[in-house]
Amino acid sequence: MQRVQNRQLSLDVPTRPFIHILFDTIKIGIVKSNLIAMFAGLCMALYVEGIPFFDRAGTIILATIGSFLVIGAAGVFNNLYDRDIDVKMDRTKMRPTVTGQVGTAGGLAIGIGIALAGLAALYCASPLAALFGFLGLFLYVVPYTMWTKRRTVYNTEVGSLSGAMPPLIGWAAISSDLSHSGAMAIFLMMLIWQMPHFYAIAIRRMDEYRAARIPMLPVVKGIRRTYVQMNVYLAALFLSSVLFWPFNPVIAVANAVLSLWWLALSVSGYRRKPEKKWANAMFVFSLFHITILMLGIIVFSLVKPLF
Repeated sequence: MQRVQNRQLSLDVPTRPFIHILFDTIKIGIVKSNLIAMFAGLCMALYVEGIPFFDRAGTIILATIGSFLVIGAAGVFNNLYDRDIDVKMDRTKMRPTVTGQVGTAGGLAIGIGIALAGLAALYCASPLAALFGFLGLFLYVVPYTMWTKRRTVYNTEVGSLSGAMPPLIGWAAISSDLSHSGAMAIFLMMLIWQMPHFYAIAIRRMDEYRAARIPMLPVVKGIRRTYVQMNVYLAALFLSSVLFWPFNPVIAVANAVLSLWWLALSVSGYRRKPEKKWANAMFVFSLFHITILMLGIIVFSLVKPLF
């Protein structure tokens, strides 16, 4: 049945350059956003260790290439495994793995090939970076995609563990000191930030998730419960700011202000706006929060040593 659906869809899909198909298969948007997080962790470690940026140019290039490939591999495996539910959702039904532009054998070859190449590049940068790269890949494909995504409302929590690995990959490429508050701060911030971000997506796409029978929190427990839980995580995001203080008080204050702002928008918006519009505002602000914070970390880490 799945093959028939794929064949029918492929008839309606225009021919595209291979690079576009490849980028859709590896989820290039997710790859790019995670690379920013990886680079922020890397820059933090450079600053903490007092290492000039160009002194580790080779390591930085290897970490970037390796992260790109490993994160892309996770996207490939996820797309292959989720073809049966992706076809039921508007935002995923045109993925190459659904339309038949990328078959099982070809997808596995791409995924395995870039995973091995990415892990090798990370290992050359730092064995510890390769370990975190492998953990991120494994957590996303097995515990999240294969075990929890279709079975429990806690799939988001499980998936967030994988999403918090990129900054640790970057940090570990430069420093092995994982006990430093900076490493813990950016990991914990990424871990918590993903929860309200993906809850907002789940509400915006709730009908699609319900059609695909994916037990996202708003589908199973309702929007009110999701709203309360989102606010709990936003409060935790605010509290995580204290860990940034030894690294840079400005970054700590920035995260605190942005988190409180987000929480205030959540409370006020939920009361005044329709639920879907409120969720859309939460999603947009989540992108604003993470962009400002990551760019702030990168700029401070690279510019401060120049003065």
